[in-house]
Amino acid sequence: MQRLRLRFSRGEEVKFLSHLDLIRLWERALRRAGVPLAYSEGFTPHPRLCLAAPLPTGVTSEAEFMDVWLTRWLAPSSFSALVKRQLPIGISINDVWIIGLNVPSLQSQVRLAEYSVGIESEKTRQELEQAVSSLLSTKEFPWHHQRDTETRYYDLRTLIDDLWLISYQDSRCVLGMRLRCDSQGSGRPEQVTAALGFQQHPRVIHRTKLILGIERSTSNST
Repeated sequence: MQRLRLRFSRGEEVKFLSHLDLIRLWERALRRAGVPLAYSEGFTPHPRLCLAAPLPTGVTSEAEFMDVWLTRWLAPSSFSALVKRQLPIGISINDVWIIGLNVPSLQSQVRLAEYSVGIESEKTRQELEQAVSSLLSTKEFPWHHQRDTETRYYDLRTLIDDLWLISYQDSRCVLGMRLRCDSQGSGRPEQVTAALGFQQHPRVIHRTKLILGIERSTSNST
């Protein structure tokens, strides 16, 4: 048995795929590639795959992680070469490495996610910088949102690790965000922009990094 960890990108062409559709896409690609996939037990066995922190639809990323279990050893370079040929436009493998079988689950290791968020702004650069500074200096920011028929109330500030202005030009700004992403709660970029006073939804949300609680020694978290 072998466990491999992949870092892959998800581009504009596939940003509206649901999490379930993305899993199915990977299952088909791995089967067509002929890699020795390990399967779960039970009445309906399925390939042993695990994705970290699934993306909402409409979001792109260069920092998606997935663990794949194989029944026999395969060099990461060989795995990558076989699978890359079966992936559609919009999905690309950036890195593959071996991970220990007894390492905690991928999802349990995720701590933070970083985003680059593009949005139209009626604020001046100074006003925007002040709004960012004000939100970061706030100790508590009560928030709520509707999910189906349930209203969730929580402190949005606890989900924001850091927030900064990347660029501002011609009323278009790009914000950097490092948001909590664990079992206790996950920050959403569109909620942060709303807290900053933006009325419209971001034009672009792109995940640039996932930060894990357990890092490999030979490479960084992205």
